[in-house]
Parts: sequence; structure tokens; C-alpha cells
Amino acid sequence: MARGSLDVPRRPTPETRLLFAHENRSTGLVQAVRTFGEMLSAFRTLHFVGPCVTVFGSARFAEDHPAYRMGMTVGEELARAGFTVMTGGGPGIMEAATRGAKEAGGETVGCGIKLPMEQRPSAYLDTYKEFRYFFTRKVMLVKYSYGFIALPGGYGTLDELFEIATLVQTRKTRDYPVVLMGTEYWAPLVGFLRERLLAEGAIDAEDLDDLVVTDDPAEAVTRIRDAAVSRFGLSYTQRPRRRWWLLE
Repeated sequence: MARGSLDVPRRPTPETRLLFAHENRSTGLVQAVRTFGEMLSAFRTLHFVGPCVTVFGSARFAEDHPAYRMGMTVGEELARAGFTVMTGGGPGIMEAATRGAKEAGGETVGCGIKLPMEQRPSAYLDTYKEFRYFFTRKVMLVKYSYGFIALPGGYGTLDELFEIATLVQTRKTRDYPVVLMGTEYWAPLVGFLRERLLAEGAIDAEDLDDLVVTDDPAEAVTRIRDAAVSRFGLSYTQRPRRRWWLLE
């Protein structure tokens, strides 16, 4: 069945086999072991990546899209601030952020996902880890990051954005800065959150305060950098190379 520009075959995936593992108890055990093994492998691969900022955004935007160019600038600003740029490892905005970071002399990490529609990893990655399961991948996108920047994107970007927002809201993680890049793109969503969810009491005002909306990559990185120092005890050094270090 065609989904936009993607032809998605209807065949079992690792996640569907896991979600329906109750139909076969031995299959459930196998999937649980695979999940645990994937987590351990990811910890080993990503242990030394350093303080990261995770950038979310659509895999479908080409180089001529304004959001791609914005993604490159975001990656460049993050690299110049000393952060490792982490993405989902794919094309589009993910490629743009890692490209901008590499061209500025920074480091990049990609956490990819096996999908029915194959996606090539970004060519601008220093470290790449591929995952079977979305939920183990999400753990890694959060574990090593000290801020999150969401550029224009689709279902996957929204999923990742609200996963982080929920973790911050419920205090399951620290109050990391969450930045929405592209005021025009995000305005309808922010309006819905304010005029419907907040008005109906489904969220609190402080939940909205956790979201920063801007068109300025420098402002986004400054917010994250300031939080890294004031909230999370990071220290920054210029020598021998730009780098953040955890003090606590």
C-alpha cells in the first residue's frame, strides 16, 4: 500500500513480532533477550560519545528545502558550542544537522532504525548504531543528550517530541530544554496546545513553558548551553578541542 512517497510492504517487523509475542511464549522470551542484547550493544557503542544534543526532523526533506538549510545551521552552531550532534542517523533533516556539524569540525552520532522502507545512513556520521526496536532507540536518543531540537517533521518527529515532553512533564527525566525550530511550521501545534489542552486543563502552563519556539539556531543552542551549565553541572573547555565535561 502506498503511503505518500513510500511503498510500505505489509510483512512482519521485529516490533510486530514482539507486540504479538503473547501468541507464542517462546517467541516472547526470544524477543526479550534480543531487546536486552540490543540495549547492551548500544551502551557499548555509545558510551564515549560525550554530551550530545539530539536533533529531530523529517527524513523526506531534500537539500533545497528551507528546513534542511536550517538543520545545517543548527548542526554547525551545536558543533561550535562543543556538543556532539545526535540524530536518528537518516537522510533529510538528520543528514542536514550532521552535515553542518561535520563541516564545523564537530562530532556526530546516528541511531538508525531498521524499517520496511530502507533508509540510507547519513554520510556525515562518526558513530552509527542501528536498532531493531523504536523504544530501545529512543532510550539512546535521550540517555546521552542535554537538550533536544525538533525541526519540521512528520509522525516520527512528533512521536519523539512528545515522548521527550512527557518524560520532562512526569519527571522521568531532567527538565531538558526542548526547542521547536521554525515558528511558522509549529505555530498551529503550539496554538492547539495552548487553546485546547491548556484551556481544558489537560496540561499545566509550566508544561508549555518547557517548549522554546524560535527561528534562530543561535538562540536554540544558547538555551541548551546555559541549561547545561546551570542545571546539569557541565563545564566547557576550548583545549585541546571544544568539549563539554560532566562535573558532578
